[in-house]
Amino acid sequence: MNPPGGAPAESPAVIRSYVAIGDSLTEGLDDRRPGGGYRGFADRLAEHLGTCTPGLRYANLAVRGRRMRHIFGEQLDRTLAFRPDLVTVHAGGNDVLRPNTDLDALAAEFEAGVRRLRDAGIRVVILSGHDTGWIPVLRAYRGRIAVFSMHLRAIADRTSSDIVDLWSMTALNDPRSWSADRLHFNADGHRIVAARIAEVLGTPMGPREVWARPWDTPPERLPRILRRRENLRWTRQYLVPWLSRRAMGRSTGDGRVPKRPDLTVLSGERPCPPDTPGNGLPRS
Repeated sequence: MNPPGGAPAESPAVIRSYVAIGDSLTEGLDDRRPGGGYRGFADRLAEHLGTCTPGLRYANLAVRGRRMRHIFGEQLDRTLAFRPDLVTVHAGGNDVLRPNTDLDALAAEFEAGVRRLRDAGIRVVILSGHDTGWIPVLRAYRGRIAVFSMHLRAIADRTSSDIVDLWSMTALNDPRSWSADRLHFNADGHRIVAARIAEVLGTPMGPREVWARPWDTPPERLPRILRRRENLRWTRQYLVPWLSRRAMGRSTGDGRVPKRPDLTVLSGERPCPPDTPGNGLPRS
């Protein structure tokens, strides 16, 4: 292990174990499995990595509603005990949306956690915040998300970590990437994010278009009156309950445990074909 603040250890050339930490996006909301539960970008990435690395071990410690102190608290401690080859981190979203949160202090907490992972020789992929400019009400948080994302890019540079810049991915500004609540990716959104991470890792899921241009047509633009009706419906059904939970200090993750708390071998993996970097994903 390197001394605190020292140069990070070399990342393993082959990924044989992967741990995902974070909140609801990493847990997989709203990418539902046919048999129940959620899949999400982390599960999709693990399944892809497992096709080329038989015996890949995977844990997903993310829980919806978790804040930075949880992710870089109990989730981090458990991850360090596992000592995996790879960790993906999406953290801070539930803190940034609280107007009184000090973003500089939040970034310092994030960096301290990433340095602990890097000092242990673990390869880290950081996911930045996404652009909320297209979402009514949530666009008010756009500046705070942008500032925090700039912090994350600087942290990735200082710690020699990889970063997937969700803000720069135009496909995520398309409503077709999002579930009805506009807070979580749908299956297409999770597929896009997984494909981008896989490319950063050097194990692409197919051509660049899988994540950069997943649709052949522009998004449908509703007439103004229909957009207003849809926004009012969204406000009543999703925004008001979300704000009410925050005001009462409650979270949808209260009492929940991680869906995959142990670092175990994925089931059903298939060998990666020779001379093939990865299995391509169908375009949506």
